[in-house]
Amino acid sequence: MKKVASIFLVVCIVFIAKQSMSLEKGKWSFVKDNDWCYIGSSPIESDLPETKKRGENYILVYKIIGSEENIIQIEAGYKYNLDKKINVKIDKANYDFYSTEDSSETAWTNDDKKVIYAMKKGLELTLTGESARGTITNDVYTLKGFTNAVNQLNQDC
Repeated sequence: MKKVASIFLVVCIVFIAKQSMSLEKGKWSFVKDNDWCYIGSSPIESDLPETKKRGENYILVYKIIGSEENIIQIEAGYKYNLDKKINVKIDKANYDFYSTEDSSETAWTNDDKKVIYAMKKGLELTLTGESARGTITNDVYTLKGFTNAVNQLNQDC
């Protein structure tokens, strides 16, 4: 499975992303390394109750330099409930994401191309997930600037 095979790469990307820059709310940032590139953004809004805590949460679209494949990675900042679906809503369309035991804070999709296409056409993305402790979160991301960022990702990588 491509997602499980790339978890090591993802861990490296996440570590370097945290070291090299902080993703901004409402802005899609581009980062290029020797072996890979990614674009990422932080949510513009979250309904997490103030009594709850979580780690960093963001969306990345990354690719290995020379590869044609873009992969979406969503970090929740908490461990997902693996028995519950993770939903991404782009404007009015819904897309299923999932998490794995190996990387329970990360959500993936088997429809990267379809979701990226919708992100390019959409205005807003809402991520709904449930933590392992039962807390449901809704994170809202703007898709303004996404098309330019993903075009840069595809052109420069």
